[in-house]
Amino acid sequence: MMKNFFRFYLQTFKNIASNSSILTTMILSVFFYSFFYPIAYEGQKAEDIPMIIVDEEQSHLSNQIITEIQKSPNVKVKQVTGNFLEAKNMIKEQRAEAILLLPSNLSQSLRRGEMGGIGLYLSSAYFLQTKEAGLGIAAGIENALVEYLQKFSEISHFTPHLPIHQIPLFNTLSGYGSYIFPAVAPLIIHQTILLGLCMLIAAYREKNWLPSTSEFLGVFFAALSIGCLGCLFLFGFTFWWNDYPRGGNLSGMLIAVPVFLSAVIGLAMLIASYLDISERAGHVIVFTSIPLFLLSGAAWPLQAMPRLMQWFAWSLPSTNGIQMFIQLNQMGVATFFVVPKLIFLACSSIILLSCAYYRLVIRSKHL
Repeated sequence: MMKNFFRFYLQTFKNIASNSSILTTMILSVFFYSFFYPIAYEGQKAEDIPMIIVDEEQSHLSNQIITEIQKSPNVKVKQVTGNFLEAKNMIKEQRAEAILLLPSNLSQSLRRGEMGGIGLYLSSAYFLQTKEAGLGIAAGIENALVEYLQKFSEISHFTPHLPIHQIPLFNTLSGYGSYIFPAVAPLIIHQTILLGLCMLIAAYREKNWLPSTSEFLGVFFAALSIGCLGCLFLFGFTFWWNDYPRGGNLSGMLIAVPVFLSAVIGLAMLIASYLDISERAGHVIVFTSIPLFLLSGAAWPLQAMPRLMQWFAWSLPSTNGIQMFIQLNQMGVATFFVVPKLIFLACSSIILLSCAYYRLVIRSKHL
């Protein structure tokens, strides 16, 4: 049996290599994604976000605030005007993303110890730009006000609120690439294994494939080997190459990778048992990538979703895998904290592989 197993194990690799579509899907696409996907987020943060400053006061203080804001790499002052309506129209025409209003009584209010009434208006069309513009403007205003109020410390008891310094624990750069790719990487493995293995087994079934137990195991372990190498490449080399947070709990990762892949392979083999031709895999699976990512909790918190959708999301291997790998790799949590996810994935593997074995091996012998 072991001899037959190794023969089918090696034959699976040969069959994958001989089919360009399956080879590209299961192996080459991982390399392509690892290099091309992070390029879009290489800058990590949005810079030079266009903004308009409405300077109603036109005083030394307002000029000082404008100078400080112009130093920020986050924003780029497109125009300084005294007309708020003009600035509002520029936002509507998408020529700017933010408006800073410096009111006519700004200096007088600060000297009296009152709130200056500075207005900040942000376009919410792009949340990432909104955040970076807000941070850049707030830092500039804070620096200018602190310097200005020092001159009046003897005649005014007003002091600005203590600034809140945000120190990210896991995404130290607060970059979009460092946030999105670690969540997408497990889904890349999930989808390439799922689609490629479905294409392979469906192609076998076109030829009236009647697998033995040894051949079933050979296909399983061949896909497991490819998936493990893909995970090591993404979680190791790609994260290091792009300087993403990584390596939090290596021992936990080595346990989690085969457990997660077993569930994915079991799902792929079960789905493939219902496919009549290899092209059908593309019809059924390709469109699922975006829904699976949205249900992972990385793009939108699962707790904010309807209860029924939460239950459905947690029933998916992809959701548990993405959440688990973020915890292990980026957050560095102890393996103990992901044991519930490991148990779920292990149980899913047993159930899915058993169903796939029944349909592909046992049931096919009685047809």
